Amino acid sequence: MKPAVAARRRLWLRLGILLLATVVSALVALAYPGLARGDELLAASWQQPWALLGLLLVPVLFWRGTFGEDRRMPRLKLGTVAPLLSGPVGARVWLADVPGVVRSIGFALAVLALARPVNTLRPQVTEEQGIDMVLVLDLSGSMQAAIDDLPKDLARYVPRRDPRIRPTRLDAAKAVIRDFVARRKTDRIGVVVFGKDAYVLSPPTLDYQLLDGLVSRMELKLIDGSATAIGDAVGVAVARLRRSSATSKAVILLTDGDNNAGAIAPEYAAHLANVVGAKLFTIQIGDGDIAQVQDGFDLFGQPRYQTVPFPVNPALLEKLAKQTGGEAYVTSDARSLQASFHSVLDSLEKTRFAANITNYEDLYRYLLLPGVLLLALDALLRALLLRRFP
Repeated sequence: MKPAVAARRRLWLRLGILLLATVVSALVALAYPGLARGDELLAASWQQPWALLGLLLVPVLFWRGTFGEDRRMPRLKLGTVAPLLSGPVGARVWLADVPGVVRSIGFALAVLALARPVNTLRPQVTEEQGIDMVLVLDLSGSMQAAIDDLPKDLARYVPRRDPRIRPTRLDAAKAVIRDFVARRKTDRIGVVVFGKDAYVLSPPTLDYQLLDGLVSRMELKLIDGSATAIGDAVGVAVARLRRSSATSKAVILLTDGDNNAGAIAPEYAAHLANVVGAKLFTIQIGDGDIAQVQDGFDLFGQPRYQTVPFPVNPALLEKLAKQTGGEAYVTSDARSLQASFHSVLDSLEKTRFAANITNYEDLYRYLLLPGVLLLALDALLRALLLRRFP
């Protein structure tokens, strides 16, 4: 047989074996994830889609592990090649491309696992015991005032800054809310923020991770904080509870100012709370009409504070609480603010309600396991059955 014809025949035979090895390896690799979570993987959402760019390397790896090996194969010049026209021969020669195929498919599965496919399971309806409540957080300018006595267990919720700078009322309020949310298990919690206007940050939910993330990102000047619309804020919070079926419903108002804006009078907002059967608990941050606000640094780099008047109306807050059967609290520091939250929870009656909880399942392990096994098989084939010398 002519050398050119023999070479062409060997090439076609090699391509056939390569195609067969690719199909068999892919079917074996996808058998486990396909049988275990086939439908879920097809409908999965990819949490790290950028990792899928690694699939662009699969063709390069495939070529390098098959035909690319030919260029790296050691060669020896001879005077004549006639004795070698029929060689090399044997099963190992025809299986030489298998490790490259196995490695490529294993790498592709590892990339897919890195992209983290997630399956959204059906919501589970369970009977839970808890309370429906809405936390109402003041974001007016007075919340920039300094506050003292921050408990150590709340320090982790406060942004890192120069230790000489005292935390603000907003820092303490956010830390207390995040700690409060982290301790809950079956209470549906919503959040409303307000300044000159009121906004729903989140309706009542059991997704505490979402709440924590939203509250942690709240800062002054995100909304117009030039005024304090307590009536509007309570009214918006009550509106989120009007369809609640829970026996215990509560609005917890955190503010350090007096009502001086908005379209709804605080007394009428309290009346609306009575209509939907919600109790209003008011927590006044600060026990006076003046507070200290940081005003830059002095010549020695020390933080400078100035006294600023921030009028409060404890009589109004107490009136609103009594009108709805709730309680009013006045806090002078972060520790008493934390204690007020827990006092509110202790005074509320437990009730049972149906909770829809959506579960998420990570599916990456169904791709990672066959991927790792294929990469291990590649190493074993090269080290034992198909090793080359030199």
